[in-house]
Amino acid sequence: MTELVEVAAAWGWDPAQLEPVTGGLINQTYSVRDAGAPIAVLQRVHPIFAGEVNLDIDAVTAHLAAKGMVTPRLVRTLAGDAWLVHGGRVWRALTWIDGITVHAVPDASWAEAGGELLGRFHRAVADLRYDYKFARAGVHATAAHFARLAAYVSVGGEDEWIDLGQEIAAEASALPELSVTAQRHCHGDLKISNVLFAASPLRGVCLVDLDTLGRSTIAFELGDAMRSWCNPRGEDAGGVRFDLPIFTAAIRGFRSVADALLTEDERTSIVIGAETVSLELAARFAVDVFRDEYFGWDTTRFPSRRAHNLVRARGQLALARAIRAARAEALAAVHGSR
Repeated sequence: MTELVEVAAAWGWDPAQLEPVTGGLINQTYSVRDAGAPIAVLQRVHPIFAGEVNLDIDAVTAHLAAKGMVTPRLVRTLAGDAWLVHGGRVWRALTWIDGITVHAVPDASWAEAGGELLGRFHRAVADLRYDYKFARAGVHATAAHFARLAAYVSVGGEDEWIDLGQEIAAEASALPELSVTAQRHCHGDLKISNVLFAASPLRGVCLVDLDTLGRSTIAFELGDAMRSWCNPRGEDAGGVRFDLPIFTAAIRGFRSVADALLTEDERTSIVIGAETVSLELAARFAVDVFRDEYFGWDTTRFPSRRAHNLVRARGQLALARAIRAARAEALAAVHGSR
């Protein structure tokens, strides 16, 4: 409690104004309330992110706001700092944006609204000139993630861990090669829960969880989004499937505002990227089964982090297989007429 008192005071807030926000996998988050209404979020940032990531958030969101887009903005401390270091950990604050968060796409209309927002985001940052101050190492270093899993499998562990790792490796060996395409300004983690929606009328409001902003490719940006969006039951539920109508609607929404930005290779890479990212994430979850230290886990549904990560890894493996089975139809959606 002493920590929260001292951290909140750096922004002039009272700890009584703070309420924990659950659901995030990485950062510890609190809403900050004034007379009962939320005004900001206060976050203890995961150690994988250096404080300089907040300079990147500040620069990109300033550009988005200048383009007329709704976006969280950095709230500086009373001393004017972009972040606070307390007890060796980075804390930061962002303005609160009202919106609806979903952890699975309710139907195709939500996918189209979200896709349109992604298109507006990419159109807005297309002319951004900015050199990022922080870059997270190893993001979408696909071969490295697979190699790391292979190393753990070779050392040994529970039989089900080993079997799972071998299955992921077998699927990875059959992945099509991704074409080399442009590095673009990207959000970097477009799972559906990082899109805020409004319901009346249904529309995408803004993107949140901005620690992963940086340069990347459309393959990983939209591929990861479609990996998340097109599995309506979520990444830790049974009955995993790739929902082609949701994929088609999301791509239609994106292309309605940003189709001219993409090359033909980039369109193809969305589909191959979705399959690739699914297997990459399966490998990352499987690695954490061995390491048992990285991803947050749902203590109300699972007895341990390992148990939750086993379910997640199996789910992403099943999703990759489902995307492969629907590859031809998905490619038709990204290349066909709007």
